[in-house]
Amino acid sequence: MSYGEWKPYVPVAKRRARAAREITHLREKGKEIQPIQIQGRKIAHTFWGEAWCNHLEKFSDYENRLPRGRTYVRNGSVCHLAISEGKVEAIVSGSELYRVNINITPLSANKWKTIRKQCAGQIGSMLELLQGHFSNNVMEIVTDQNKGLFPSPNEIRLACDCPDWAGMCKHIAAVLYGVGARLDYQPELLFVLRNVDHEELITTELDIQSATTGKGKRRRLAGERLSDVFGVDIEEPIKPGKKSSAAGEKMAEKKAFTPTAAAVARLRKRFRMNTSQFAKLVGVSPPTVSNWEKGSGKLYLQQRSLDALTRVAEITPEQAARKLNRDR
Repeated sequence: MSYGEWKPYVPVAKRRARAAREITHLREKGKEIQPIQIQGRKIAHTFWGEAWCNHLEKFSDYENRLPRGRTYVRNGSVCHLAISEGKVEAIVSGSELYRVNINITPLSANKWKTIRKQCAGQIGSMLELLQGHFSNNVMEIVTDQNKGLFPSPNEIRLACDCPDWAGMCKHIAAVLYGVGARLDYQPELLFVLRNVDHEELITTELDIQSATTGKGKRRRLAGERLSDVFGVDIEEPIKPGKKSSAAGEKMAEKKAFTPTAAAVARLRKRFRMNTSQFAKLVGVSPPTVSNWEKGSGKLYLQQRSLDALTRVAEITPEQAARKLNRDR
């Protein structure tokens, strides 16, 4: 097809039905599908999601082209969007399903070093970082148009297999807004996209004098303690060569709980528990459970949280109630 030959208009309802069939087929073939679902008219609601969209709209290269994608992302046309190191891969429903690939240049080591130095001592917890609850000074640092965390147009390479000749078609524009919507629920993906470790921005040395000998010692919290203290579930890599315990091997033999926002909410409601009760049952903080249920698609949890959910998914509501009462 040449660029001047366009396919006949296909109604939205018909496009959605056809897209749903093709997406189902992809799932059956084993592809993990992560759709973008917008609630209401506003595309992004949190600091990180809004900052991403606002940043892109500042550039003259994009300001006239991005609006083409707003309707597409709002009506659910971004059927799949996956973020990995330096890459966004997406599937967008148009007159047919189109593949979009966006490559992002990694944040330079010098720029990352400068950001870390400027933010030193100003971000105290993982929860504070991911929810964007910090000073105006830190906000200005991370959102600086030229020196911040977000990529500039010359660091973004765009590709779509649709017949539109424009450098940024409506499918690409929809995906760029979709990234902002995804950052609402998984802000850590911005750091994955820029290939930097967000934990390096956190001040982990805390005064825990009351928990020590009273001499005012300062201790560095281990990574696994951050999730307990700050109420955020942090995925922990398994160290190579580390042997699993007998309990771990036993859990591996069982079918693992599939961690999605909807699955966690269903499990909590099955036990007729509020967020605090369910958090106590699983062994996490209430904010962690709330974050799980606000997520979209598959949740990427640390192994101990997945094991805990798998265990409680296998018990009855009566057993869950007894366990909760015993642990009080």
